[in-house]
Amino acid sequence: MVKRKKQSKMESKGSVTVGVMNPDAAGIDIGATELYVAVPAERDNQVVRSFGAFTEDLHQLADWLQRCRIKTVAMESTGVYWIPAFQILEARGFEVCLVNARHVKNVPGRKSDVADCQWLQYLHSVGLLRSSFRPVQEVCAVRSLMRHRDGLVKMASCHVQHMQKALTQMNVQIHNVLSDISGVTGLAIIDAILAGERDPAKLAELRDRRVKADKATIAKSLVGDYRPEHVFTLKQALAAYRSYQQLIGECDAEIERHLMAFESKAEASVPDQGKKNPPSRRPRANDPEYDLRSHMHRILGVDLTLVPGIGSMTASTIFSEIGADVSKFPTEKHFLSWLRLCPENRISGGKLLSSHGCGSANRAAQALRIAAQALHHNHSLLGTYFRRIQARLGGPVAISATAAKLARIIYHLLKTRQAYDETIFAENEKQHKERLERRLRNQAQVLGFKLIPAAA
Repeated sequence: MVKRKKQSKMESKGSVTVGVMNPDAAGIDIGATELYVAVPAERDNQVVRSFGAFTEDLHQLADWLQRCRIKTVAMESTGVYWIPAFQILEARGFEVCLVNARHVKNVPGRKSDVADCQWLQYLHSVGLLRSSFRPVQEVCAVRSLMRHRDGLVKMASCHVQHMQKALTQMNVQIHNVLSDISGVTGLAIIDAILAGERDPAKLAELRDRRVKADKATIAKSLVGDYRPEHVFTLKQALAAYRSYQQLIGECDAEIERHLMAFESKAEASVPDQGKKNPPSRRPRANDPEYDLRSHMHRILGVDLTLVPGIGSMTASTIFSEIGADVSKFPTEKHFLSWLRLCPENRISGGKLLSSHGCGSANRAAQALRIAAQALHHNHSLLGTYFRRIQARLGGPVAISATAAKLARIIYHLLKTRQAYDETIFAENEKQHKERLERRLRNQAQVLGFKLIPAAA
């Protein structure tokens, strides 16, 4: 009796043979303490090996791959554990393909580190993997610092909430009178409270002239039960907040040092060179002290802050996540797809089941959504577009649609290095008004009325 040959994992009865496109491909399953690496079957007697996560182990991994004549390596973007292996392999001359873990899920029931690295090696060898976008190393350095700064700002805001909690427990309602207790007036009053001052009238004298609330209201809000334990909590929260503010300042200095190393792509200096923001935009509390707008204009070759809704911090976020070169995206549709700002149609049996996009943690897309939401009261044509979509389809759809339009504009500006010109939207707005007028005339005619233009 002849026994049938046991079929391998990659083969099944009646399966279609897939041609090998990358014969020199390897796959790595990334872990916190151990990495499993798979190479083609004919390259070594042991096709799957495990290595530690120490730097010496990673260099041994690279040596083994070179002995196996490997040229390209695929790995999943697992947390931050992939970064050391990626950088070492890239420095050793390997072509590293970083893929989204959601796109390379293995067959259910075969989940193991060995199976995962073999699956990655197989998919990469037959050309079924797409490498994730990663900007150049200089931009990655700025991106790491910008993300770290964002974390510092969030932690500083937590300590502002701790100060508000301590004040509430003492029934000191100053944070309900002032819009921001971390401003000039708020910090001056808190410092005086910690110094032992309890007289509401004297504390109200520390009011800055720009505060809208009068001294009587401020003094009334400062009458409270100053318990020692809550005053101690307030003291520590203030100290932690100022410590993080110092760290943010040091981080800003390091970011500016990196930004100054980039070459200039701007043909002329940014308008209003002495102003950090356009006159219509007020600087926010967490904006950096240096002239970020000029740096972004010099590096990107175009002033993105001229686009309604885009501020200096938004422009810097876009630069740190994408860079100044958008040539990796052939068209604006590829750019929108990477940002996850385009509808994700799900069709089955010729029927559209859903067109909602999946959630994304893309920081550039998040910045564009915030910029789109800020256009709600803007009087520009983009603001008119936002309100029109919002009235017809609702706020969430309007935010996504406007963010996608902002992404198209930014892609065009970065690709052509041309200044933003809002007059190009005038024709679209004119066509929209003509369609609206035509629809109103038709509705009036159906109802037996006639529209008469108002006198100029």
